[in-house]
Amino acid sequence: MTDVLMPRLSDTMTEGVLSQWLKDEGAPVHRGDVLAEIETDKATMELEAYDEGVLERHLVAPGTTVPIGQPIAVIGDGTGTASAAAGPLAAPAEPAPAAPPTAAAPTAAAPAPAAPAPAALPEPAPGAAAVRTSPLARATAREHGIDLTKITGTGPGGRIVRADVQAAITGAAPTAQPAPAPAPAPPPPAAAGDEKIPLSAVRRITARRLTESATAPHFYLTAIVDAGRLLGFRAEINQRLAASGVKISVTDLLVRACAVTLRARPEVNASWGGDHILRRANIHIGIAVAIDDGLIVPVIRDADRKSIGEIASEAHVLADRARAGKLTPDEFTGSTFTISNLGMYGIDHFTAVINPPEAAILAVGAATEEPVVRDGQVVPATIMKLTMSIDHRVLDGATAAAFLHELVQVLEEPLRIVV
Repeated sequence: MTDVLMPRLSDTMTEGVLSQWLKDEGAPVHRGDVLAEIETDKATMELEAYDEGVLERHLVAPGTTVPIGQPIAVIGDGTGTASAAAGPLAAPAEPAPAAPPTAAAPTAAAPAPAAPAPAALPEPAPGAAAVRTSPLARATAREHGIDLTKITGTGPGGRIVRADVQAAITGAAPTAQPAPAPAPAPPPPAAAGDEKIPLSAVRRITARRLTESATAPHFYLTAIVDAGRLLGFRAEINQRLAASGVKISVTDLLVRACAVTLRARPEVNASWGGDHILRRANIHIGIAVAIDDGLIVPVIRDADRKSIGEIASEAHVLADRARAGKLTPDEFTGSTFTISNLGMYGIDHFTAVINPPEAAILAVGAATEEPVVRDGQVVPATIMKLTMSIDHRVLDGATAAAFLHELVQVLEEPLRIVV
């Protein structure tokens, strides 16, 4: 008998919601078959089978929130004999308001934890198909040319997760589980007429990650861009691209401008590593996108190597997929710098919370007409305010200021964006 465990499908995931079963009890199972759909903190993903046999039993019902590593089904030989982990089908429960995800105890109806995996795992057969990995780990390994057969997994049952692959890339020791989130404050008492809205997976994990980000020592820098030439440049590009159907947004120009500036100032393209600073080799720009359940950050990979048109097309597709909940893990993880633009909502200026473990995030306000002084004369100008939130553990004030100053120059001389 083999227990099917709730997998860790992303860096931030501590639990998942079993959305629906795609294989019925008693159905034959082959390696690579899709057993169920799992709602993670960012998207709905498919759960693949890593063993052959018959799906003997579902251990949890659709809609149930399950911690990573807890059994959700049993694959056997078709005799109907359940494993030690098998128990009554767990029904969905109301979300628990208090304990951190890693400390949450299962409800009385939930199955008991699986027995520990054997200390020694069998040697993998030649080829990646024989290695137990998460989809995100496979995608990361492909991107960096990592041989999965040479990695020891720290996930459930020795499964290789993305943290293991990232550790192989950086040479750092992997950690099997993320650090537990701080315990939240007691909830306020409900009054008559109040509505209790259960937390979605996205909202719950967003709250945990923002709390994690708040522990970093932030400081903030604001600069003003004379955006007249930038907007004129955008209008000219869109006029030239009208026949192709591609339309460039201000955010697209910002993505490319930030990528160009990060290439010139690589010290900002970094993250905090606990006992070291990790300077990233690739420039992957995250774009904050509002969705019904909260916020998600699709990633434009290698933005410094892509044209404005390529960035615009990719950003449009990713935003649509984000709002539909169809992003894959490699599309919303791995960013090295993030942009949050609220200018389209008429917001002039704001500060954004850093997307950990990145060193900085750029908050962009609306382009507005304001009087400015030029050559001793008061004249109208289109200005845009940029505010950068910075992790002081990674960057000092002068370093961050030099980056922001150069970014302003790039935006005010927009031909530099395409060079």
